[in-house]
Amino acid sequence: MRSVTPTAALLAALALTPLAACASMAPGAQMMRATPGDFGEATLINGTGARVGRAVFRQGATGLLIRIEATGLTPGWHGVHIHAVGECAAPFTSAGAHVNHGEPAARHGLLNAMGPDDGDLPNIHAAPDGSVNAEVFTTRARIADAGPGQWLWDADGSAIVIHANADDHTSQPIGGAGDRVACGVMAAG
Repeated sequence: MRSVTPTAALLAALALTPLAACASMAPGAQMMRATPGDFGEATLINGTGARVGRAVFRQGATGLLIRIEATGLTPGWHGVHIHAVGECAAPFTSAGAHVNHGEPAARHGLLNAMGPDDGDLPNIHAAPDGSVNAEVFTTRARIADAGPGQWLWDADGSAIVIHANADDHTSQPIGGAGDRVACGVMAAG
């Protein structure tokens, strides 16, 4: 009898994993994928209209990667959301509510059993000098013509908003994230 090493057993199991995942899909179903490569950008401004950073959006096959670079924030955690209107007039309520296409609308919060809504993103952290360099990823929004998630280049555009406080990812309507302190209108690159 031939013995199987633990490494060989692990490699065999890993080789079968993709087949097991495909077997669980409905017959004839295909995973929706966006066309990678679409690009967008938003100049972030504060409540006085001063430029405080930028957000860069890159479409991947299964979601949207967002790189956020900002200065002038209060040190600590800040909630970040994608809002439904591409307008940033202080105090940034002009950006509207979060993007959300669910029927009925999903509840706010990445940790909410009834959520998340399509505009929910992970928190970002500002360093002691108020600067942020972060990347977040979402499968619930897209800038490509096709694929999963809310399409952000609709007739009234979209905006990315940074809040004064951290988002607790459960409470309504915005997880206790507080005032909108920075905003950027999203535009195709």
